[in-house]
Amino acid sequence: MVAGAIAGATGEIALNVVAYADMLVRARPASSMPSKLAGRIADLAGAELSQPGERDDIAETRKEASGALLGYVMALSTAVAYAVLRRAGLRLPVPIAGLAIGGVAMAVADSTATAVGVTDPRTWGVSGWLADVVPHAAYGMVVAGTLELIDP
Repeated sequence: MVAGAIAGATGEIALNVVAYADMLVRARPASSMPSKLAGRIADLAGAELSQPGERDDIAETRKEASGALLGYVMALSTAVAYAVLRRAGLRLPVPIAGLAIGGVAMAVADSTATAVGVTDPRTWGVSGWLADVVPHAAYGMVVAGTLELIDP
């Protein structure tokens, strides 16, 4: 589990580096999906992200932070799950494992956001899909490679 957490953290760094590089090159804004998802989950749970009388921007800041934290939880839990599977005997070549790990993380995040009505992947277009697929592939490859280095 520790190896999975380390791999998940390194994978999350890779995902962020690739996403921010894309934002730099294409001058695209950050995705609002994580903060919208966090806000929607808070709404569904009946949790308030702001106190009575606070400015609206405070709730938005908390949604943004909550969305980022959800990303870390997803990154760590996905990598830990794969590390446990590896320990149980599942050994895939790094490229296959990397694409599978990235695909699972992306599918869970996107299906959750779709299920709660935050996004509709059918409307993303090629550039939107690339902005999602490429960072998740980098995440998965780094997770798989890191686990292979830690526990060959």
